[in-house]
Amino acid sequence: MPNSHPPTLRRMQWMLFLLGRLKIPMIGFVRPRIIEMDDQKVKIRIRLRRRTRNHLGSMYFGTLAVGADLAGAIHSVYFTSGKGMSMSFKSMHAEFLKRADGDVFFESKGGVIIREMIEESRKSGERLNRMVEVSAKNIKGETVAHFKMEISIKMKSLGKNLPQ
Repeated sequence: MPNSHPPTLRRMQWMLFLLGRLKIPMIGFVRPRIIEMDDQKVKIRIRLRRRTRNHLGSMYFGTLAVGADLAGAIHSVYFTSGKGMSMSFKSMHAEFLKRADGDVFFESKGGVIIREMIEESRKSGERLNRMVEVSAKNIKGETVAHFKMEISIKMKSLGKNLPQ
């Protein structure tokens, strides 16, 4: 069952900082910020800076992938605090519509999908795969990229591993 009291925005930002510092250095390198988060959606900002810029002065492809990765998957940490969970991406389809020549906001409304995956996987003990969509928009609100990402989640089953 997901947390009855989900973490605050400040706590999620701290968890994101630790993830970037201790587990996935690329996240720490681009320094993303969670702007808004609830049970259904998340909005993350990555600033266009020297570290995130390509040779054309727009946001680098890898940086856009990091933003989409976080927006698509952060709900799995939100609902479980990362405990008893194995989460990865199985596939990704990206459409780049416009140059991202400023800060980019990544938004996903996949919270409901991820919560259902977590509950179903916890009951069955099976790995589940579902598609989550992420949109990337510039400061003007124009869509610069659209991502479809297949998330794979497996939770430790609740009745297994109990002594008999």
